[in-house]
Amino acid sequence: MLYTGTDIIEIRRIKAAEARWGEHFLNRIFTPAELSLCKYRFPSLAARFAAKEAVIKALSLPKNQSYTEIETLNLPEGQPSVNLYGQARDKANILGIKHLSISLSHCREYAIAMVVAQD
Repeated sequence: MLYTGTDIIEIRRIKAAEARWGEHFLNRIFTPAELSLCKYRFPSLAARFAAKEAVIKALSLPKNQSYTEIETLNLPEGQPSVNLYGQARDKANILGIKHLSISLSHCREYAIAMVVAQD
């Protein structure tokens, strides 16, 4: 079975949240590895936020899902990959998910992510 999720976000929303709540916001949403990879590049952070939302939709995770349990990094070849932890990993295991494929993109104003989960 295939499960899909997609999300789009205005990059300025991530910038505004960081400006208002600073490190607290970033650490609540992103893993240390994501923050290290993106280094305050807001289009990249916004794409990773969209990725988290896309995974939540694909796996029908609860609304109180911890964003840091969904991590989007890059493989050595450069393409994005998803790591799941905690409740997110448990739900993927219940669904029999063996592979998550993700695509990220952004332009000047928006970031988007699409995920396909396959059992």
